[in-house]
Amino acid sequence: MQVSSVNDVKIYNLSYGKSLPEWLSDRKKRQLQKKDVEIQRRIELIQDFEMPTVCTSIKVSRDGQFILAAGTYKPRIRCYDTYQLSLKFERCLDSDVVAFDILSDDYSKLVFLHCDRHVEFHSQHGHYYKTRIPKFGRDFSYHYPSCDLYFVGASSEVFRLNLEQGRFLNSLQTDAVENNVCDINPIHHLFATGSSEGRVECWDPRVRNRVGKLDCALSSLAEGTEVQALPSISALKFNSSLTMAVGTTTGQVLLYDLRSSQPLLVKDHLYNLPINSLNFHNQLDLVVSSDSKIIKIWNKDTGKLFSSIQPQTNINGVCVYPNSGMLFTANEDPKMNTFYIPALGPAPRWCSFLDNLTEELEESPESTVYDDYKFVTRKDLENLGLTHLIGSSLLRAYMHGFFMDIRLYHKVKSMVNPFAYEEYRKDKIRQKIEEARTQRVQVKKLPKVNKELALKLMEEGDDEAEVVSRKKKGKALPSILGDDRFKVMFENSDYQVDEQSEEFRLLNPIVSKVGQKRKKKLRLLAQQAAVSEQVPEDNDEEPEGRASSEEESSDDDKSWVEEVREQRRLLRQEDRDRRRQERKDADRNTVLVEREQNGGEECSNVAESKKTSQPQFYQIKAGEEFRSFNDMARKQKLQKTSLEERLKLEEHSETSGTADTAVGSKQLTFTLKKSEQQKKQQQAEREHHEERKKLRRSAGHLSSSRGRGRGWGGRGRGRH
Repeated sequence: MQVSSVNDVKIYNLSYGKSLPEWLSDRKKRQLQKKDVEIQRRIELIQDFEMPTVCTSIKVSRDGQFILAAGTYKPRIRCYDTYQLSLKFERCLDSDVVAFDILSDDYSKLVFLHCDRHVEFHSQHGHYYKTRIPKFGRDFSYHYPSCDLYFVGASSEVFRLNLEQGRFLNSLQTDAVENNVCDINPIHHLFATGSSEGRVECWDPRVRNRVGKLDCALSSLAEGTEVQALPSISALKFNSSLTMAVGTTTGQVLLYDLRSSQPLLVKDHLYNLPINSLNFHNQLDLVVSSDSKIIKIWNKDTGKLFSSIQPQTNINGVCVYPNSGMLFTANEDPKMNTFYIPALGPAPRWCSFLDNLTEELEESPESTVYDDYKFVTRKDLENLGLTHLIGSSLLRAYMHGFFMDIRLYHKVKSMVNPFAYEEYRKDKIRQKIEEARTQRVQVKKLPKVNKELALKLMEEGDDEAEVVSRKKKGKALPSILGDDRFKVMFENSDYQVDEQSEEFRLLNPIVSKVGQKRKKKLRLLAQQAAVSEQVPEDNDEEPEGRASSEEESSDDDKSWVEEVREQRRLLRQEDRDRRRQERKDADRNTVLVEREQNGGEECSNVAESKKTSQPQFYQIKAGEEFRSFNDMARKQKLQKTSLEERLKLEEHSETSGTADTAVGSKQLTFTLKKSEQQKKQQQAEREHHEERKKLRRSAGHLSSSRGRGRGWGGRGRGRH
């Protein structure tokens, strides 16, 4: 049994402890119970209260004597007799159970809805009848006055099966695409369905007409919540005649009064998981809601949390034993948990000894095991000189250290350090002195590395402390300067912030102005530190300094835009200068051999002529274009001229002969070799042109003496 306290409410987990395997023999189990203390202290309330793999749902009969649970694998149903505290019977099924219900006061009439659309009826002796519904079902409810079973599922219709007549009746047509859950009010028998679109439709079984429709999707969303999907209805439960609880797939529980379309209360589980079960505890006006992670018990009038239970495995369903403080859970685990909460009510009659047990535990509270032990690490043992105790019964290994008796720890501590009281007294005196010094002027000591960053963090810490002191809520967060994880950043020069880098200058738009102010403050702090070294500590006078930064003239809020533009302009200018310098360096490095300097005035003219006639060598690097002295300018000039001028220049260059280039004056001309047929054709064309030139006659005799040809003027026309 495990005892926990949530919100000052004691919760007893009666299923806590080791579970023995089924394949162990009875003799082996008895031997383990004699040897293992945890198994001896275990409370086995109901014998074999578990499933082979997983339990999907659990319910209690109306007379309170039988507990029925459905699980897998293989699909089965188990019935437990609370009067005998043992398993009564077990029946295996053909397919998994989606939902089941107990129609009688005991276990004699059972209905199972399977995952393969089959509906199976069981009587006291076993299987009785099996039928099938048109669509896959998800939930069903039984209407006792008319003996009708209402099935909802992957369809807009609600199928009705009358058990008295043994046939299907006309279905109820809803506006939803799919219906997830349904329930019938036990007082006025109002039938309600919850759809996947987040709506609840209510029907009157007497007239088979819809009497109301409720949209719960929008009501479940509070202001500021992020909507990831449309909230669907995942749980539905009536209480008394006017109260209805609706659970959504997004983790909200809505309480409605049937006379209003707005919810009275919205309770959020804050896990964003679908609500899988809802129960009411009428004695204390509480609601027990659960998702796969947690069970929450809260007041239905105010929504205040009463208590909560968080098992180690996922929850499939919760069943509250009537008129008691006991509840059962169906889990994704073989063991079905049993919780007893004395604050909700007494224990059931069949386990009334739980009240006496819990009262004894509350009357004689035992201190927890860790109150009498001290946790020490291996380093602490080395300081105390107790490393030789490792492996003995005086030390119990736990995680990265050991537990030892607190009396032994204090005794060894006093023996190892007899002057502990003197150190304690000195620490107290030092604390008193530091508290008295807080009223004096504090000179901030800055680290050697990243001084401006440290000053900025100090200013932000002061501002945050001032805001917290104004609000008077909580404490300020610890500063980075006081955190040992970041001390290397202010000690190692490798972490120095480069303020001249391009990223720093662009990502800090007001770095220039703020940097100037911070540099002024650094100089002021340096002066104060120098003055404090000269002035004795007992002098309480404040050193006169400059005005605070608040008194300085504040800049315009939009001045950072101009700063960004200025930084970008400076970066572009620096980039251009850098490229120009690189180009000059590249041109300078292309010359490998310069002209030899004249060694003396006595060299002859012949030697000078030989020197000048010696060739000069230049190196052309890979990927670079060679820029000659005259050819580059001439090429740029030719690119700007027209085609006609370039052709004329080429003709002139052909007649002139050689071209002045830096690589030489020789030119080569290549012509394609023509075939014999092309040569004959060109020769025939030349002969034809020569023959035409001989036959061509001059037209000079057609001109008149006046200088006009035929057809000019009016008087010349028609004269012969």
